[in-house]
Amino acid sequence: MKSLLSRGRGSPSRSMAPPLAAIRTARRFDAPPAEVFNAWLDPEIAGQWLFATASRAMTHVEIDARIEGPFRFAEQRDGELIEYTGHYVEIVPHRRLAFTLSMEEHWYVTTRVTVEITAMKTGCRLSLVHDDVPSHYADCTEGRWAGMLYGLDLILTGERGW
Repeated sequence: MKSLLSRGRGSPSRSMAPPLAAIRTARRFDAPPAEVFNAWLDPEIAGQWLFATASRAMTHVEIDARIEGPFRFAEQRDGELIEYTGHYVEIVPHRRLAFTLSMEEHWYVTTRVTVEITAMKTGCRLSLVHDDVPSHYADCTEGRWAGMLYGLDLILTGERGW
């Protein structure tokens, strides 16, 4: 006799949800930790690199930089409005930032991003973990974070400005 807890067909423990992945990336910046941290929460700066591309800044940015405060980034893409939204879960100035993240086009998925900034002798190291990413978006998401952090570096060094 089969147990009701087995993972066989029709078992209540079998999930229809897609498998989830955790994205991990890191980057060193020549800027001090405070400058890197503030670039995440300053709407004018964040709109140039966070969720932006090399050729397109965000068209609308709202940031309520406090615990449980919401944020909203919006862009026009091929005539369509694309929004990135979430709430701040943890804010430790110049060291740690955590927030939920959703996209309007994937409203059913809420992920979590944690950013840790560690001071170095010169500059700092940023470590990012993006949890609960549907595995079929993992490679794309990892590439987007690499591009965004590269964009942040260009902003911080003054090599890119809109």
